[in-house]
Order: sequence, then C-alpha cells, then structure tokens
Amino acid sequence: MKKGIIALLALAFALAVVVPALAEDPAQEAAAAVKIKTELIHLKYHNGSRMMALINTYLSREGRLSPGPDEKILVIRDYPENIARVRQAVAEVDVKPADLLFTVQLILGSDEPEKGAEPMAANDPIIKELRSLLKYSSYSLLDTSLMRALDNQDSEVRLGAKARDDSEKADFELWLKPQVIKDEKTSLIQTEVRLRQVRLAYVPPSATSAKPEYITTDLIGTTLNIKSGDKTVIGVSKLDGTGKGLILIISAKIVD
Repeated sequence: MKKGIIALLALAFALAVVVPALAEDPAQEAAAAVKIKTELIHLKYHNGSRMMALINTYLSREGRLSPGPDEKILVIRDYPENIARVRQAVAEVDVKPADLLFTVQLILGSDEPEKGAEPMAANDPIIKELRSLLKYSSYSLLDTSLMRALDNQDSEVRLGAKARDDSEKADFELWLKPQVIKDEKTSLIQTEVRLRQVRLAYVPPSATSAKPEYITTDLIGTTLNIKSGDKTVIGVSKLDGTGKGLILIISAKIVD
C-alpha cells in the first residue's frame, strides 16, 4: 500500500515538472512567432488615420498596427488569417469617394427694397415659395456659386460682394461636409452646413503694416438630408437685429 502511494506521488511530481516545461517550450513559442507576419497596407483614397479604428477590430491580442512613412501606408503585424481579413475589409471601404455638385444661392430678405442688390423676380418659383413661408417684402440675390465636393471631405466657398476678388475677404464663408448614404432605392446626401459672416475690424495704415483683421460671426449651423437632384432652404439668420435676414438655398446631386 505504501509503495502504491509513493508511486502516485512520484508520478504527480513528475507531471508537475513536465507539464509547465511543455507549456513553456521555446520551440512552441518560436513556432507561434513564425506564424506572425509584418506587411504593408497601401491605401488608394482614404488616409491611414481614418482606417486605423476599423483595422484594429480585426487584430488579435498579438497584432500591432502603426502608421507608415506617409498617410497612405499602414504597417500591420499579425497572423496571416487576420491580415487577410483586414485586406478584405479595407478593399470594401477604401473606394473612390462620390463626386458631388452643390448649387448655392445666398438671398437677402428685407422689409425694404435693398439698394444696389439684384432683386429677384416675383414670379421666380423660389420667391413664391419663400413668400408663403416668410414675411419679407423684397428678396435680393447676394451671390450664387457652384461647389464641387467629395464624399466625407470638407469643401468651402466665399460668398458676397467681394468673393470674386482674391485680394479682399468675402462677406460670407460657407463650409460643407457631405456624406452619401445609399440603399437599394435612394441616394441621400447628408450634409453638415456652416455659414458665417466676415467683417473687417482693422485696416493697417500702410501696405507694410500688419494684415487687416476680421471678425467672424456664425450665422447658420445645421445638418440636412437632401436627395440627389433636390433643392432645400437651409435656414434664415437675421442680421444684427435689423429687418433683414439671410436665406441659404442649396441643391445637390451626385455626379456620375
């Protein structure tokens, strides 16, 4: 009986020594390390910083992701099967962004006819629609512009009397950031819109002095959804508590 107990204890001791040794076998660790590869992910359209959050969801605990020598290259280190999944996910997302065309009209509504401004015809469909919504007696077109933009990228244009003269600041600045949302039936252009007024605050006494200083005031900030080819009134912003208001009208379409 005592011999049997001694034999069992000896076997347990042997297993206690052998099992950890097997678990920490350098040959096994080396084999696992051999499976891990380091590769470069080359992007066509998106920047690496925008893709890193997506790629990190596919990495193992041993996986690593770091920026490359430029914004279109990422360095990935992981098991081959994970790298393959990353490449497939990147190929689905890193596609050419949609090309968009915006038509922008900046209109001034006033209780009195505006001197020096181009009045809009009373039979204009836009004016008819505005008259049913607003109570201004006259409407003048301050500026109109075409804006090209890419999906998920910023676009900016200057509007107003000075917008066509690069030596002077425009009266208004319009910033857009569109995102195309598609399903089987509809293409929707979800667009962040910011309009601000720019006013001259300081004029240097001579050409060699400091540059002119400007004051900017946010007028309109919103997010809208437009179907490709549709037109919408973005908003109305009153100017300095007067009887005048700015009306921003935007139409958008996806350019094939």
